[in-house]
Amino acid sequence: MTLDLILAGAVSVGLLIYLGWALIRPEDF
Repeated sequence: MTLDLILAGAVSVGLLIYLGWALIRPEDF
């Protein structure tokens, strides 16, 4: 597994968590 794939995966997961949190707890933003 290359560093690019790991980085892309981390960014994707981070974005999913961020968007999910924004939907669940909009008052935090």
